[in-house]
Amino acid sequence: MPIFMDRHDVSEAVTAEVVARIHQEDLKIQHKYGCRGLTYWFDETRKTAFCLVEAPDKNAIIEMHANAHGEVPHQVIEVDAAIVESFLGRIEDPEKALNTSLNIINDPAFRTIMVVDIENCYFNKFVPHSNILNNQIFNKQMTAILKSFDGNVVQQNEDGFLISFVTVAKAVLCALVIQENYHAHKTQHQVNFTRLSIGMHAGVPVTERKSIFEDTIKLARRMRIISDAEIVISTEVHQLYKSGNFGEDLNLNQIRILTPAEEKFINNFMDFTEKEWQNAEIKVDDFEKNIGISKSKLYREMIRLTEKSPNVFLLHYRLRKSLQLLQKQKGNISEIAFNSGFNSPSYFAKCFRKKYGIMPSEIALQ
Repeated sequence: MPIFMDRHDVSEAVTAEVVARIHQEDLKIQHKYGCRGLTYWFDETRKTAFCLVEAPDKNAIIEMHANAHGEVPHQVIEVDAAIVESFLGRIEDPEKALNTSLNIINDPAFRTIMVVDIENCYFNKFVPHSNILNNQIFNKQMTAILKSFDGNVVQQNEDGFLISFVTVAKAVLCALVIQENYHAHKTQHQVNFTRLSIGMHAGVPVTERKSIFEDTIKLARRMRIISDAEIVISTEVHQLYKSGNFGEDLNLNQIRILTPAEEKFINNFMDFTEKEWQNAEIKVDDFEKNIGISKSKLYREMIRLTEKSPNVFLLHYRLRKSLQLLQKQKGNISEIAFNSGFNSPSYFAKCFRKKYGIMPSEIALQ
């Protein structure tokens, strides 16, 4: 049976005890609707509650809540139990609670999400083993660092590490240690990593999106486009860090803080890029029209944030996507070229070699 997570936006008068009582009311009648309440989270600060329920469908959850206490959810999404546990640390009520009869759970679902990306463009068919070995060494070091700061690894793939932290302070300190270790590893092993990129944003698991932490993850991943810093954080993370550390601020030589206006621009630009990157007919004018920004301002903002013009950024974005397709062996060279928004396989090969120093066919053979 599928598992769902719902979100309730509650009034200022609602307390953790009230939410615990509501949860107990659900458990009393859940069998009537084929549901099984697994656990819940309550965020006292933001006045949001989240229920994790096994149910036949979304409507069964809504009906159960409506008849148990009348507090119907504002949003319901289907989730994977393993992913929920990776982000939030549990999928059942904890055994020990503040009040044994009510089982009050003092645990907000608010998390700091970190994305760590190390772009390794070192392709040398004569020494692949040493290159792979050094990557494995660094990944082991990364795992140890994350564990020491209580970071939960949600995912590790070609897009890097996706990590969840309960506290902002530990996430920020962890990022600084990763940065230090990255440079030490790069020097010691002479690994040709081209760039470290760490993005951090904080948020709640259920919004108007379809996936858990979708908004938070998107912005954290999109921070990779910022060119003038290896660690980039959102305004939300910065404010939470300051408030949780008695006003202590961050070293701006090590960390770049995005403004709300920059966050909005990045999200708008990347929404359109991710939607249209495979379209070979896309032009800068299309970005201008869809983002609602003048061509001159678009160019200025892209140069300031990424040091690339919109055209160059789109080209590099396509090349990175094509590299991932090649490494996964998703089609032949021509198919990958066309699927990556190139009109010509020969032009694709030329651009690929210029950026990565190797022909696409050599990647496909590795």
